[in-house]
Amino acid sequence: MKFRPCIDIHDGVVKQIVGSTLRDEKGDTPVTNFAASKPPQWYADLYRQDQLNGGHVIQLGKGNEAAAMAALGAWPGGLQLGGGVDIDNAARWLDAGASAVIVTSWVFRNGFIDFERLKKLVAAIGAHRLVLDLSCRRKEDAYFIVTDRWQTYTREKVTRHLLEKLSRYCSEYLVHGVDVEGKCSGIEGPLVQLLGQWEGAPITYAGGIRSLADIDRIKVLGGGHIDFTVGSALDLFGGSLLSYRMLADRYG
Repeated sequence: MKFRPCIDIHDGVVKQIVGSTLRDEKGDTPVTNFAASKPPQWYADLYRQDQLNGGHVIQLGKGNEAAAMAALGAWPGGLQLGGGVDIDNAARWLDAGASAVIVTSWVFRNGFIDFERLKKLVAAIGAHRLVLDLSCRRKEDAYFIVTDRWQTYTREKVTRHLLEKLSRYCSEYLVHGVDVEGKCSGIEGPLVQLLGQWEGAPITYAGGIRSLADIDRIKVLGGGHIDFTVGSALDLFGGSLLSYRMLADRYG
């Protein structure tokens, strides 16, 4: 189990946002827990110094390309890139220094995974450089993948069978528990337990982590093979619940 750091960028600034409040509507302002005074490349360089490989840079909406490019440039090959990635720009992000691209919305159509699109993307960049984002929200007794900055429910459920089915097309999975993302309210335990039932490609879980007890719970529920990322609770992002230095030293 490893600590995977993050750089979430909104309007060109590193931020921590309550994920469920992101909207496409013009003038709609998401609930923001933290907005950095330091540029994205400062965070990327910190992660480089601590050799925290496999972290992710996420563009939360449009207008973030320059900031994302700056982060990737500070640590070429050390960070993954997500947000608005499709077959037309994936290679450009890899050339800019991303170790892999993270994709969700582009490989869905009419609520289902579009395997033709997925196969074309894999043919273009290789499965070893593709991370599939299966971020999800609970509805009734299942977790459904959500797209379009987590606004749109698909008809695809996160299941062990789905993880196995998609594993030939990617190198890793990134899974946000969207309903608790940014709230420091504790993890989505049933989701982590579900993810922990499958021991294939690496999975990084994000959402709600607020304490070492939460991290210990991820280790137990996930069988020790689920990586994690921490946002709003981290002192690096203005939080007071968890220490970046401690996580980097203990789980790096």
